[in-house]
Amino acid sequence: MSLIIDEHREYLADQSRLAAFQAAVASVVQPGHVVLDLASGTGIMGLLACVAGAGRVYSIEMGGMIAVAREVARAIGYGDRVVFIKGYSTHVDLPEKIDVVLADQIGNFGFNAGVIEYFADARRRFLKPEGVTLPLRMNLMLAPVDAPDLFGQVDFWNSSPAGFDFHSARVLAANTGYQVNLSPGSVCGDAVVIANVDLNHATTEPFHGEATAVIRRSGTMHGLGGWFTAELAPGISMTNSPLAPERIQRRQIYFPIDRAVQVAEGDLVRIRMVIRPTDSLVNWNVDVLNGNTGSKKDSFRHSTWKGMLIPAEDLQRTQPGFKPKLTARGEGRRTVVNLCDGVRTLTEIEDEVFRRHPDLFRNREAAAVFVAEVVTRYSE
Repeated sequence: MSLIIDEHREYLADQSRLAAFQAAVASVVQPGHVVLDLASGTGIMGLLACVAGAGRVYSIEMGGMIAVAREVARAIGYGDRVVFIKGYSTHVDLPEKIDVVLADQIGNFGFNAGVIEYFADARRRFLKPEGVTLPLRMNLMLAPVDAPDLFGQVDFWNSSPAGFDFHSARVLAANTGYQVNLSPGSVCGDAVVIANVDLNHATTEPFHGEATAVIRRSGTMHGLGGWFTAELAPGISMTNSPLAPERIQRRQIYFPIDRAVQVAEGDLVRIRMVIRPTDSLVNWNVDVLNGNTGSKKDSFRHSTWKGMLIPAEDLQRTQPGFKPKLTARGEGRRTVVNLCDGVRTLTEIEDEVFRRHPDLFRNREAAAVFVAEVVTRYSE
């Protein structure tokens, strides 16, 4: 079953998010503007641009929601102004330059839904010199959290389910960022800006930040909570901060630390973070200091690299001396690609693939499904 349609229902039902984008689009898009809507989903951002007077909207979406978006635009009379393109924006070309690039590809911690990569590519290839992006910039925020339930998910691996020792998985669990719903009461220290990302200039190069948060109530620190504040247009912002009464309905990120630490009001939490946006790699170093003496209470070094599940078989295939050889299914895919010559019909390709690779498919229908998986991704 697919939950994509319900995911987009949640986006449209989020009044705080929708109102913020509606106001931002209305303030930025001018009559006659050419607008690019990246990863457009239901196409709602492009529709808001049409209401604001956009002369043309290029709506790019890889998923099946493009069919819904196309029908909605046609039904409300914008079908002649919205050009729908199925694919990834980084893989397509446009016939003209763009005045405004907009998207809601903002993840729980800002960068982690591809907004930096998509905007960097769109600025380079599509945006006019005087063009703008929407959002304009993001602040990535971190705060110490007292969250024993979340820490329990990490420490679970030190238990012995059914009497078996799974503690080796705890290293992975302690080096993973978790999508969570943080309660305001779990935040036990200052929220600090760890990075400011200007989407009109940001590149996909790694970036880093340092900040120090002050503990505001005594208790136990179990890690860091992360969220974003995005300036969509001048004076118009949105956030998923658990501390904001008008936050959008988007979860936050929990970055664990290896051990729970007792903290007192006035203690300091020194944070250093390095982010590689293209690879979704995050390093977080945390030092907890006594607020009175400055002495170190504890220190932690974490990285999502240590949390990656990379089996030995896959790691071997990345070694420079490895000599790759296609599997039977790989050979089948190569056959499909070679047959896509702009001359053969789909039926002819399916027949030929079934003939050449009889051991791969239980019947011709299975071969047709296999061919469709390749053709829908790599043909035009």
